[in-house]
Amino acid sequence: MTKQIRIHETGGPDVLRYEDATLGAPGPGQVRLRQTAVGLNFIDVYQRSGLYPLPLPSGIGLEAAGIVEAVGDGVADLRPGDRIAYAGGPLGAYADARVMPAGPLVKLPDAIKDEQAAAMMLQGLTAHYLIHRTCRAKLGDTVLLHAAAGGVGLIACQWLSALGVTVIGTVGSEEKAALARAHGCAHTILYRDENIAERVRDITNGAGVPVVFDSVGKDTWAASLDSLSPLGLMVSYGNASGAVPPFAVGQLASKGSLFVTRPTLATYMARREDLEAAANALFAVVADGTVKIAALQSYPLADAAQAHRDLEARRTSGSTILIP
Repeated sequence: MTKQIRIHETGGPDVLRYEDATLGAPGPGQVRLRQTAVGLNFIDVYQRSGLYPLPLPSGIGLEAAGIVEAVGDGVADLRPGDRIAYAGGPLGAYADARVMPAGPLVKLPDAIKDEQAAAMMLQGLTAHYLIHRTCRAKLGDTVLLHAAAGGVGLIACQWLSALGVTVIGTVGSEEKAALARAHGCAHTILYRDENIAERVRDITNGAGVPVVFDSVGKDTWAASLDSLSPLGLMVSYGNASGAVPPFAVGQLASKGSLFVTRPTLATYMARREDLEAAANALFAVVADGTVKIAALQSYPLADAAQAHRDLEARRTSGSTILIP
């Protein structure tokens, strides 16, 4: 018998139910895992609330680290005892054990702890595709990064800074501003108190930035567009404040022939070779200290509802993990 979190209806954190479950043996192409740490991400909130609809009832969670207990037929690259992590695949990471396809799993090097892996896989792979594929940030660039003290934000600040990119980050408090600066953010904007676009123009001597990374959505959409330089790229990769409302595409012309993309991790990691390349790049920068990963908050798996409340209330910084 194992424990897992499931939802039978969408809504607030109270719909998360801590339930018993029975696991069978892994089938062809599957692996049975004992999970040691589970990642908490805003996409979990979107799915729990119904913003991203799911067939119900459903497991929840996309990211965890653990140990292989058994493998099914046709699984050639994994064996019992291997340490693994994943960010993707079928929902159901909020569990102390599970059976799932082997495809999303990557082996963990000795230099990466389980807690680090659970805290960084989804956020770190997201930072990788944003920086290296959606926009190839390079030495001398200046970018605007919303939620700079969040999980993706702290990883991206460090990685961008190491590439010689100047990061302007929005944050919600002086404490989060200090945290973002400690992780490589060159300039911080208190989005509740300051006009984001005006501050970006001040920092860039009126030029604006070539790229905005926006995981906030509705509340920052207009300011993000107004912060871009001509031919700039708006990367809208999250909806923490709600979905971006419909907009007239002609705005992109009037604001400087702008580009907009709405990327997802699933698309960028759909090919096994892309997943492995991104994971190896992430492991390398963490192992050599370029990017430091700290699970700044942890909760027992049974307290997942409280973790969701704190995440939605912006009471968390950096990464959060659930411990089965």
